[in-house]
Amino acid sequence: MPKKQSILGRIAQLTRANINALLDQAEDPEKMLDQMIRDYTDSIREAEAAVSQTIGNLRLMERDQEEDRKAAEDWNRKALAASQRGDQLRAEGNGSEADRFDNLARVAIERQLQAEEEVQAVEPSIRSQNEVVGQLKTGLDTMRGKLTELRSKRDQLVARSRAADAQNRMSDAIGAIDVLDPTSELSRFEEKVRREEAKVIGRQEIAANSLDNQFESLEVEARRLDVDDRLAALKRGAGTEQVEGRRAMEGIEASRPAASADDETVDAEIDEEYVPGQSS
Repeated sequence: MPKKQSILGRIAQLTRANINALLDQAEDPEKMLDQMIRDYTDSIREAEAAVSQTIGNLRLMERDQEEDRKAAEDWNRKALAASQRGDQLRAEGNGSEADRFDNLARVAIERQLQAEEEVQAVEPSIRSQNEVVGQLKTGLDTMRGKLTELRSKRDQLVARSRAADAQNRMSDAIGAIDVLDPTSELSRFEEKVRREEAKVIGRQEIAANSLDNQFESLEVEARRLDVDDRLAALKRGAGTEQVEGRRAMEGIEASRPAASADDETVDAEIDEEYVPGQSS
């Protein structure tokens, strides 16, 4: 049984710890401080009502005491007046009337004594209430001062809480940057752009090579056609060019001095090239 209670106690303690942790996480310092100020303001309002009631009761007691004091003074005057009237009547020889006024004076004195006793009886209560009211006023002033201090502290704590929250968010952001460095993402994008640029350059080079090949093909074809045309022209005008060539050579030979043996050999080879039907 003790082991069972110990386990239940540990479970209850763990439950309270978890609940307190959840409450701590859910607490908003600014809202909690505002609620504290509202609660403290309500307490001050209740204290003010209690002090007001106590002061009201004290003032009623003081007013009753003052009325009893005035009543005692009034009965004193009445007793004095009745006693003087009785003395006057006794001096005049009217004893029965004098006794009646003396009795009235005794009644007035009795009422005076009762009023004075009431004044004295309430004096300790009034003195005690005055002390209580003084303490309540002092406590109320202290509470008001605490409220002012609480409001000032509230502004400071809220500012500090907001600063701490901003620092926590900054720390989280810095931690996220440490975990996932944005420069690595930039490098990845940069590499992707570089690959795209290289692809464009490759396509441009391929397109340029294709054009160059086309132009080269055109030039080769044009050259081949030019060669064919010239060959055909040579074939068509072979006879005429041979006659004109011999005449030109005869003119050159006539105009230059006697050729050497080597020159004659060269001329003979040229003549052989122009002989139709012979191959070189």
